[in-house]
Amino acid sequence: MALPLQYLLLVLLLPALLFLPMAMADSCSDCFVQSRAAYYPNSDQEGTETGACEYGAYGATLNGGDVSAASNLYRNGVGCGACYQVRCTNSDLCSTDGVTIVITDSGSSDNTDFILSQHAFAKMGQTPDAGASLLALGAVGIEYRRVPCSYPQKNITIKIDNSSNFPYYLAFQIWYQQGDKDITAVQLCETVNLTCKLLDRSHGAVWAVVSPPTGPLSVRMLLSGNDDDDDDDETWVVPTNTIPQNWTAGAIYDSGVQVSNS
Repeated sequence: MALPLQYLLLVLLLPALLFLPMAMADSCSDCFVQSRAAYYPNSDQEGTETGACEYGAYGATLNGGDVSAASNLYRNGVGCGACYQVRCTNSDLCSTDGVTIVITDSGSSDNTDFILSQHAFAKMGQTPDAGASLLALGAVGIEYRRVPCSYPQKNITIKIDNSSNFPYYLAFQIWYQQGDKDITAVQLCETVNLTCKLLDRSHGAVWAVVSPPTGPLSVRMLLSGNDDDDDDDETWVVPTNTIPQNWTAGAIYDSGVQVSNS
């Protein structure tokens, strides 16, 4: 006995209908995620210098002080330097654009994904008075999404960590990386014989190696897409400039390159 046409169509369309929500979720990297945010005290002008990413004074003033600690998004330091658009959901107080923040620390409070600087938290308001009202609430409902970082007129910069000890131990941070990809691996290469060492993420945004290569050094960075399912979205970036042979702790070196916003 032949099936009625409507049943036959349903059988044919059912797999596509079941697959559609999954496909939409997989492709919706620009969608907002619902969550909550709080703020930490004494940060009405800038962020903290003691964040888990170990950015120091750079982390306090980065992005004009619009910075944040994150819980799950910190990702054991991989999330350091990532940018997010965060906007609160109270239509009476909150602007539609919200604020763009940079992750510089790890932490959570009151079931939040973000602990913003006061400076960033207040900027979610429609007006300064609305921002003050948000601060009075302490924690608010938000929605957020990953966005590209942008640092006009800035190249990727290598900051030699103060814990470094020439020539036995080298640690550094990578500053001013544009775009929305993560730095997931770093190699340190001798520029003469091109031998390389794969570095460890020591903690936060700090990459380190014992007995580093000698001579002028090239830092190679692997940038990976923020979609965990996209194994092909990886790019090695090789700076134009090198770390000089006689590098020193605390020094800052311009890489000479920048990545494009994606």
